[in-house]
Amino acid sequence: MTSLDSAKRLNEPLQGAYIQLEDLIGARFSAKDLKLKQRRKALSLLAGPNKTNFRGRGIDFEEVRAYQPGDDIRTIDWRVTARSGKAYTKLFQEERERPTLVAIDQRQPMFFGSQTCFKSALACYLGALITWSGLHNGDRVGGLVFGNSHHREIRPRRSRQSALALMHLMLEFNQLLNRGSGMGASPAQGLEESLIELRRVTRPGTSVYIISDFAGYDKSDVLKHLHQLSRHCEITALFVYDPLEQQLPPPGQYTVTDGQQRTMIHTSDASVRQHYQEHFEHYQHNLKQQLGKLGIPLIPIGTDQAPLQALQQYYGSNGQSRRRRQ
Repeated sequence: MTSLDSAKRLNEPLQGAYIQLEDLIGARFSAKDLKLKQRRKALSLLAGPNKTNFRGRGIDFEEVRAYQPGDDIRTIDWRVTARSGKAYTKLFQEERERPTLVAIDQRQPMFFGSQTCFKSALACYLGALITWSGLHNGDRVGGLVFGNSHHREIRPRRSRQSALALMHLMLEFNQLLNRGSGMGASPAQGLEESLIELRRVTRPGTSVYIISDFAGYDKSDVLKHLHQLSRHCEITALFVYDPLEQQLPPPGQYTVTDGQQRTMIHTSDASVRQHYQEHFEHYQHNLKQQLGKLGIPLIPIGTDQAPLQALQQYYGSNGQSRRRRQ
C-alpha cells in the first residue's frame, strides 16, 4: 500500500464485515497523531458534572507543566501559578506512565453493519489505534477481548510484542463471529462477566477504554461494576453504533440477512420510523446519563465515520483540529 493510499484511508470509514490483521498492525502509523494523555475539553464535558477525580496517582513528583483542560485541579501548583500568572499543574511519575487497558466487545450483537463495516470490525480497529497510541506514549498497554461465551486478556506491558499479541487476540475473536461460535451467554450476562474480569486484572491508576455497543447494560449489574471500576481508574466509553440502528432507511422494502436467513422489512409507516428513531435516541441518552453519573465520558462513533478522525476530536492536537476546519 502506498503512502497516498494510506493517507486516503485515514479520511474514510473502515470497510468489511471482518477485521484484517494488516489493518490492525497498520493502525500504528495513524495512532501517532493521537494524544491519549491530552484529554480535550470536549471530552471532559462529556463526563458530565459528576466527573470522577482520577485516583491511584503516584506520589513521586517529577515536574511542573502548564495546566491543560481536563487536568485534576487538585494538582495545580499554586506557588508557580502565583509567580507566573498562569496556571501550572504538577506531574507525578505514575501519572506519566499510566497503564492503558483496552476492552473490546466481540459479542454477537456487535456483528452488524449496513453500509461500510460491521460494529465488531470497527471496535477492533479503534482498539488498535488506542493500543498503538499508548505504546507510542511510553505506556504499558494491554487489553481484554470478550465474545459470546468467553474472554481473554493481555496484561499491560511496554512492548511491541504485547501489542501484537492483543491484535492477534482481537482477530481471533472477530473471526469467530457468526462462524459456528454460538450465542453463548446473553448479551447482558456477557457484558457483566467481562467487567468482573476487567475489575480483576485492572490495577488502580489504569486508563481503561471500553469499546462496545453496551447491549444489555441495563439488564444486569453492569453499572455496579462500572462504578467500582471508576473509583480507582479513569474510564472512557466508546459507543459503537451503525446508522441503520439510528434510523430506518428511506420508505420502501428491503432485504436483510444474518448470513443464514433472509427476510423483508417495510419502512413506509411514518409512525414506525419515528418510534424506531426515538428508541435509539432514548437508549443513547440513558447510557450517556448513567455513565455521566460515574464520571465516564461516552464517545459515540458510527460505522460510517472515519475512525481516526472521530478520535482526533478528543485526542488530536490543536494544530490538527485547525487543519480539519480549514
